[in-house]
Amino acid sequence: MTWRLFGSLSPGMKSPAIETGREFAAYDRALDRADYGPMWLADERVAKCVVDALIYGERQLALYELHAWMVMSNHVHVLWTPHVPMPKIMNRIKTFTAREANRIMGREGRFWQRESFDHWVRNEDEFNRTVSYIEENPVNAGLCAKVEDWKWSSACVPSVE
Repeated sequence: MTWRLFGSLSPGMKSPAIETGREFAAYDRALDRADYGPMWLADERVAKCVVDALIYGERQLALYELHAWMVMSNHVHVLWTPHVPMPKIMNRIKTFTAREANRIMGREGRFWQRESFDHWVRNEDEFNRTVSYIEENPVNAGLCAKVEDWKWSSACVPSVE
């Protein structure tokens, strides 16, 4: 699952109807460049809020089993096995984190873009490729040298308070 901040694509780039892995990779590269729009997730307080919500959704609410996740400056990637319908998961995560992030930053208004991109993983090879893709996202974007260096990732799990 991938979702992004409201207003994170440049005006000339419409939210695509993604049908192939190649289309998704181009869309993700545009988000990774983070050359337009809000980058609220770069605020460590906000990134921690999102990470804590993901972990809470797994451990306390039992909404899903987390396998891999990554919080970038303007979007989030997650690989999970859902235990409840996806709309319920996305509503809980997005509603809570939007409210908390806006409170943290002292702002009002839309936080997340309404749409999300989902993809069903069909076999073990695809599962392994997806975990690598998610965890290597900041390395491939040139933001760090090793996956373990990116603080807001399943490859480098921060302490949860």
